[in-house]
Amino acid sequence: MTRKFLNASRLQDEVSRRIHRIHEVVEDGVKIRVPRPQLQEPDKTGCNWDMKHFGNAAGFERDIAAVLKAVRAEYNLSGEAKDLDSLFENFSGD
Repeated sequence: MTRKFLNASRLQDEVSRRIHRIHEVVEDGVKIRVPRPQLQEPDKTGCNWDMKHFGNAAGFERDIAAVLKAVRAEYNLSGEAKDLDSLFENFSGD
C-alpha cells in the first residue's frame, strides 16, 4: 500500500483525533498529549516517522500503540522538515 504524505502538524492532529475517539479514553475523560512526529530513516515497512513520549497516557499504552501502527501504515511525514538555514537562503538582509 502506498502511503499518503502529511506534514508534522497534520500527522499529530490525526493521531490525536484517533486516540481521543477511543471509547475508554472518552469514557475516562482523559486528555492525552500527543507529541510531534519525528522524521527518521524509513524502517522495514517504509514508514519514515515515529512518535514517543505521550503525555498522560498511563493505562492507554496498548491503545496508543494500535493507533500509531495504523497511522504509520497509512501516512509518511512529508519532507517539510528542512534545514532551518535553507529557509533563509534567499533572504537578503539589506
